[in-house]
Amino acid sequence: MMVPRIDCDKADSPNFESLVADYYQPLYQFAVSLTRDEADACDLTQQTFYIWANKGHQLREKSKVKTWLFTTLHREFLRSRRRQNRFPHIEIESTAAVLPTVPPPSVNELDSGLLTAALAQLDELYRAPVALFYLQDYSYKEIAEILEVPVGTVKSRLSRGIGRLHDLLTAVNPKPPTP
Repeated sequence: MMVPRIDCDKADSPNFESLVADYYQPLYQFAVSLTRDEADACDLTQQTFYIWANKGHQLREKSKVKTWLFTTLHREFLRSRRRQNRFPHIEIESTAAVLPTVPPPSVNELDSGLLTAALAQLDELYRAPVALFYLQDYSYKEIAEILEVPVGTVKSRLSRGIGRLHDLLTAVNPKPPTP
């Protein structure tokens, strides 16, 4: 296990190595009881000590180290479960029936004229953010400043603009490009 370096100059801060020696086993056992998997428990325990290495110096009372470590481990467990529920792992073979049958055109098949014509067909509301982001490489923040809109609006317009651009480029009978 690679142990991150921490600033041990503070007299109040427990030594990292002694902290690991004292609390690794009970934290690991707690993690196993939560995850019911040894590999996940090991990862969770290591993540807890990683967080301690980065934030442990903020703890003011040395007597609360054990509580802080167990609370942090539990919070990391809950965070990982929420993420797992939001983004479940699904095997691609099991979803083959619901995947689109028509593959989107590859980038190599698109010519710049077709792309420019499709971009020109987008409403100005979406065209400007898409062009600034993909053609000019501006960040969300820079686009927000240029267009004088909130960053969330930029993200929303980019998402909708890309969706409409995709629809234009993959349409069975696309509109002929206007010069």
